[in-house]
Amino acid sequence: MHGVSTRSVDDLIKALGADSGISKSGVSRICGELDEELTAFRGRPLDHNVFPYVLLDATYCKARVHHRAASQAVVIATGHREILGLMVGASESKPFWTKFLRSLRARGLENVQLVISDSHGGLVAAIRTVFLGSPWQHCRVHFVRDVF
Repeated sequence: MHGVSTRSVDDLIKALGADSGISKSGVSRICGELDEELTAFRGRPLDHNVFPYVLLDATYCKARVHHRAASQAVVIATGHREILGLMVGASESKPFWTKFLRSLRARGLENVQLVISDSHGGLVAAIRTVFLGSPWQHCRVHFVRDVF
């Protein structure tokens, strides 16, 4: 379960319209099924379509790491109305972004003509390492936020 409480899952199920509560074994079963689906989604091939433009971003969420609450980076790549991949790690360091971007390449992401993201140093360095020759553009939304 990795920090997902029975109560949280029970509240979600009730919010979705179910009448009864859920047991701890039910929560474990649901989380196991979700883990399988997420693993399949994160490993699916990306050679079914051409993604000339890739947008990269991250957000931070609290998660349990070694039985303690810790802030974790959740990074995501999107391309033409499709989530290409996501990964969770300790920070937005260059090695972490590089590992994520290489995983996208290994799954078939190629011929990227433009990468759009914020100007985080680790991310920009990883883009230049993995997508050598692909131009990078600072996201307009992040640019405006940085100006203000």
